[in-house]
Amino acid sequence: METKFILYFFDLLGGAVFAISGALMAGRKQMDLFGVLVLAGVTAMGGGTVRDLLLDKDVFWLHDINYIIVILVSALGTVLLKRFFEITNKVLLIADAFGLAFFSVLGTAKALSFDFSPLIAIIMGVVTGVVGGAIRDILCGEVPLILRKDIYATAAVLGGSIYSIFIFINVSPNVSLIVALLSAAALRLAAIKWNLGLPVFNLITNNEADKKLK
Repeated sequence: METKFILYFFDLLGGAVFAISGALMAGRKQMDLFGVLVLAGVTAMGGGTVRDLLLDKDVFWLHDINYIIVILVSALGTVLLKRFFEITNKVLLIADAFGLAFFSVLGTAKALSFDFSPLIAIIMGVVTGVVGGAIRDILCGEVPLILRKDIYATAAVLGGSIYSIFIFINVSPNVSLIVALLSAAALRLAAIKWNLGLPVFNLITNNEADKKLK
């Protein structure tokens, strides 16, 4: 199977998963249907849009209506499924984890395809993976996951790094893609399951914390 088709398939799949996470967040905030579609759209397209603008390339969804269709179907399907199934916050986090994995690796792959350096490609992968979710969280009045102590952007860096290294040492692009996707998703899912996080930079002393409590 051609690598180009596989990348395109996973790009659409990543958009669907991120659209679902956006729709679920809208449900948590009790938004109307328009709000659901807005959150699904910004979550699925926000990161890739910023990436393409930074790379000075055509914005991907302006030239391919399939992305819009996938987002609409995913968002509306989520609304319908909610009528029949109980959807917990953990489902939202899992959907977001897979969206992060797909987009961080695919964003890296796209930057490499335009002959950017591996470091820039990894950064573009992180942008692709985290910006849409960050916009979603900000619109909902939440602290973005990327700014919390959770292992989040680290998973995006891992996926992009593995893909870049494998391509550099001439591993098959398809194998590189699958290994990188699974690695990024596994790290993020492990962080969710076992509540793993990075060390926190804390300037508040114990005395200051006590004063706040009083």
